[in-house]
Amino acid sequence: MQKFSHHNPWLPRPAPRLSPLQKHWMMRTGALTQGLRLLGSVQLRVLAEYSIALNHDEAHCLNLHRGTLGWVREVAMSLNDQDCIVARSVTSLVGASGVWQGIRRLKARPLADLLYEDRTIRRSSFEVLSVRAPAALFKLAQQHTNRHLNQSLCARRSVFWRTQVPLLVSECFLPDFWKIVQGQKAQGASHWA
Repeated sequence: MQKFSHHNPWLPRPAPRLSPLQKHWMMRTGALTQGLRLLGSVQLRVLAEYSIALNHDEAHCLNLHRGTLGWVREVAMSLNDQDCIVARSVTSLVGASGVWQGIRRLKARPLADLLYEDRTIRRSSFEVLSVRAPAALFKLAQQHTNRHLNQSLCARRSVFWRTQVPLLVSECFLPDFWKIVQGQKAQGASHWA
């Protein structure tokens, strides 16, 4: 399904330098929203929805030509009123008007509500990366937090397939996320994992 190439900086597994907790969340299967709900109250805000010519990386993931028109949905997820995750979902504009048209009607509902209700949807393996500027996810995190981020951020992505039409979902963990889960782990919460 997913192709890895020497031009692709994304990796099939987290870097050894990451903590076991970071590795766990980077590779955690199932809906991320569901995992967050085990930690506390989750709110989702849509930051932007728009069409754009796909860059080389996103087009490659979607098996499309660079410059193909795509549909982007960018959201922020907070946990107990603390911003923790920014996410970017991308499909072709044709896909967003066809089999993935549901993403245009989600409003503040999580994408997981769409992805995990249909048993015919398949998911690729995760790819992970420590993102920095000028990556789109890093820019999204920096714009959303309104602060200068001088560290790389842990991110993961996977491709969901519905009737051979791909949807790329990328999720970026903000620094405050790791503080929250580390704090819960230190308090002995058994559900952090």
